[in-house]
Amino acid sequence: MRKRNAKQESQQPEEKTNQKSFTKRGKPAEIKTSEAGQSKSGRGWLRRIKRLFLTLFVVYVSVPFLIRLFPALLANVVYLSALKAPFFVDLQRPEDLQLNHTANFYLSPEEGVRIGVWHTVPDSRWQEAQGEGLSWYESALRDQAPIIIYLHGNGGTRAISHRVELIKVLSAAGFHVLALDYRGFADSTGDPSEEGMTADGVYLYRWVKERSSGSPVCFWGHSLGTGVATNAACRLQDQGSPPDAVILEAPYTNIREEGAHHPFTQIYRIFPAFEYFFLDTMALSNIFFPNDENLKSMSSPLMILHAEDDHVVPFEMSRKLYEIALKSQHSQENVKLVSFDGSLGYRHNNIYKDPKLPALLWEFLQPVAEF
Repeated sequence: MRKRNAKQESQQPEEKTNQKSFTKRGKPAEIKTSEAGQSKSGRGWLRRIKRLFLTLFVVYVSVPFLIRLFPALLANVVYLSALKAPFFVDLQRPEDLQLNHTANFYLSPEEGVRIGVWHTVPDSRWQEAQGEGLSWYESALRDQAPIIIYLHGNGGTRAISHRVELIKVLSAAGFHVLALDYRGFADSTGDPSEEGMTADGVYLYRWVKERSSGSPVCFWGHSLGTGVATNAACRLQDQGSPPDAVILEAPYTNIREEGAHHPFTQIYRIFPAFEYFFLDTMALSNIFFPNDENLKSMSSPLMILHAEDDHVVPFEMSRKLYEIALKSQHSQENVKLVSFDGSLGYRHNNIYKDPKLPALLWEFLQPVAEF
């Protein structure tokens, strides 16, 4: 028994020794395996990041060449007519947007083209308007209240919130408002173009003027719509019937200069031949909207509204247009520039929020209405 115990005792240290050596040898092996896995994982992430940056670089470089080869791509970006926001809104039911004294109807400026229009009567007549049809709305245009044709900017429909809110403000101030969606926008058919959008504005003006019995009719253009407004005004003037007044909200000098300052083009301004690939390409698509040139000949009374903190169209562009209009009309009475301090936060779309806006409009349009 003693011999066996001695043997067992002599073997125990060996087992402990073997166990210890196994443990010592095993631990470093585990650590090395873990470090190798982390190294492979790190290299994998690095490859993915490199691949992502390479893809972005290829896309960045390819876009200007694609735009130059296919100018229609840039035209789609300028008009953004494919953006039908807000979604899930029935444009035939303006009452769903609390425009319960508004009629929706359609006009055909030319064969194959149909444009959607909302007519909102002055707020004071909302009770009369309940349940009335299109013939009543047409006859309402003869009530001597000033009529504003609203030409909106790019993208979206006449139901976008800031457009709806402006319509409400103008209606509450006592104006008729006719807001249209140009061809190719919203529920209007056809394809958008500068020529076509201008024709839509001219057609709606003539349609309203024929039914207004002397009520003053003026254009209100916002952003891209300012180019439509001055184009249409000059065309009507050339045809012997200039609009009674023109109001420009956040106007640009011309689409080329606006393109050079627009936030969307910021990442490409350092790109070699930026003007060739982007600005010259707009001309290939016949997109000019030359507000500056139009104001050199436009004779209609003009009011310019612009927020100093506009992040889309620089306020300085309105100053340039104001100076051009003063020189061409030789009268400060017919040309007004109203700026809104940047501290108000109106930026590009929210001038309608200013409580003084109705009074400013009446001050500007009163002489026209009396005339």
